[in-house]
Amino acid sequence: QGFTLTELACPVCASPLFRKRNGELWCEKCRKKVVVVKEEEEVAKIKSAMALENLERTILAKIDELQRRMQEETDIDEMQKISTAISELLESLERIRRSKRI
Repeated sequence: QGFTLTELACPVCASPLFRKRNGELWCEKCRKKVVVVKEEEEVAKIKSAMALENLERTILAKIDELQRRMQEETDIDEMQKISTAISELLESLERIRRSKRI
């Protein structure tokens, strides 16, 4: 699927790493993306970026879940609660996306 075997090894399982077409490194055994860093400062930046990406995915999943609940809901009070929760999640999502641009 366009993967190239590299000389690098996974820091977790020591299996060979593959490079995807987009340049990302991938460990097939761990089934995860691997990031190689040169300096300690880069580690903090990458961990922060990965945490923001995970948080963004979680928020999007929650918005989707609430949207499905909203479609089925008939109680006005419950619809208001769901609407408020969606609005707050959207605000959080916007803050995350702004901080990713910095």
